[in-house]
Amino acid sequence: MADIVKISDATALAMHTMAHLAINPGEQSTTAEIAKVFEASKHHLAKVHQRLTKAGLISANRGPGGGVGLTKDPAEITLLDIYEVMEGPLICTPCLFGKEVCPRVNCILSNLLPGLAMQVRDYFEQTTLAQLAKESRWGADTE
Repeated sequence: MADIVKISDATALAMHTMAHLAINPGEQSTTAEIAKVFEASKHHLAKVHQRLTKAGLISANRGPGGGVGLTKDPAEITLLDIYEVMEGPLICTPCLFGKEVCPRVNCILSNLLPGLAMQVRDYFEQTTLAQLAKESRWGADTE
């Protein structure tokens, strides 16, 4: 069956990492630092960073003073960009079975699926890292 929207742990980490980096776009953070912020596996996050680096969304520098950082202005990167790097194209199919035409005369979810899928796509496409960084309150309640 087709997923309406699939957001894996890796994709969630990618989106959160990118938003974290957008808060201070000129700075770098290490994978270990970011893993600690999100209480994630450092090794799993390193694999996520490899994919983001290969896609050109972040740069990675090894050694002392190294880390990962954004390669573009946060206003130029959307959640859709990140999602599609991690999951592939976000295709809005109106059928859970992945068919163009439902075998039923009246699909039981026809009033829900097409609109829901398009709302998610529109949100991802219109939401930039700059917006997320501006709205972020990470750590504000812990200080």
